[in-house]
Amino acid sequence: MTSTLRIGATGFGLIAVCYGFARFAFGLFLPGMRADLAFSATLAGVVSGGAFAAYCVAIIVSARLSERLGPRTVAVVAALVAGAGMTGMALAPSALWLAGFVLIAGASTGLASPPMADAVARAVPAPKQDATNTAINAGTSAGVALSGPVALVAGHDWRIVFAVFAAVAFALAAAAFLALPRHAVSSAGQAEHAMPAFNPNLWQLVGAALLMGAASTALWSFGGEIVHQRLDWSTTGAGLLWIAIGGAGVLGAAAGWLTERLGINTTHRLFLLALAGGLGLTGFGFTTPMLSLAGGALFGMAYVMLTGVYLVWGTAALPTRPGTGLMIGFLTIAVGQTVGAPLFGALMGHVSLQVAVAVFAGLALLPGVFGCRARYATGAAPTVPACG
Repeated sequence: MTSTLRIGATGFGLIAVCYGFARFAFGLFLPGMRADLAFSATLAGVVSGGAFAAYCVAIIVSARLSERLGPRTVAVVAALVAGAGMTGMALAPSALWLAGFVLIAGASTGLASPPMADAVARAVPAPKQDATNTAINAGTSAGVALSGPVALVAGHDWRIVFAVFAAVAFALAAAAFLALPRHAVSSAGQAEHAMPAFNPNLWQLVGAALLMGAASTALWSFGGEIVHQRLDWSTTGAGLLWIAIGGAGVLGAAAGWLTERLGINTTHRLFLLALAGGLGLTGFGFTTPMLSLAGGALFGMAYVMLTGVYLVWGTAALPTRPGTGLMIGFLTIAVGQTVGAPLFGALMGHVSLQVAVAVFAGLALLPGVFGCRARYATGAAPTVPACG
């Protein structure tokens, strides 16, 4: 097996487990967890927001540790943290214990991303790096899509599901140890990765990513609860929604292709409309089973597409530091999710689900006020790399 295939397959599996299982499956199994452990929608929002906050801290720590310790060590730790968090979730005797382990599981996502990017840069030939990174990033959608059928089979037995997910995570730790390069970068290389000064172009990206991340928590954190209230679906039924979200999310791999042809701003605003539409179709009172699944598919495609847009945007905002531009965009999405999840939970718990969905569908449109000024020619680098 070539190093490209070995690293790509390992990274795909690691991202699928950490993002699809450890981070986003909480929203799928939330109704069953609330029924078993008796906690409010407001607390659910705080817990989910806390997991996103753990991601924010972890991705910063991981980027530095990957430089010092090498990608192998940090990737193994990410898988072990995911496994430990999900084991704790499976065994949690109360809502408080569950909350703590959700935070641990959520931190694994931040730990996983930097070492995989580092491993690709070190060990994959340059012509194959973009394709390898695309394959690894698609792991999120695959993990989300796979958790749906698991929910269909397991029903309300969420503890068993997370125990199985934890076992997969521990297996990925062994795979990462065998597959990934271990050497750290030199001290000179570490200095090159210092955080750059923020410029107006980068603030545009931060504003857009922050608001989109906040809006996305309506389905990522409460999708299972929404279809439970709207359609009286159990966790088994909500699994269909997760299949729709994850399956359509694979289409987001076309983000780079679309931005080259339509431009960042057109692609960005088009899929913000899709994100808002997906939230509305799934969460408004008029929804039906078919509309809800269509809304989930629209949401999944839009979310992955928008994260791809922010990757391209980050590269344009920092053309000489593309890796740092990507990290800033993803970190800001998670900051928005940290704020958005408890806000949606509070609105749903203290006002109504209808109002919460309406507010967050509107919020999904607001990132469109931010724009990138980079102009792209087909197959070429940006002619104006700054975004403002």
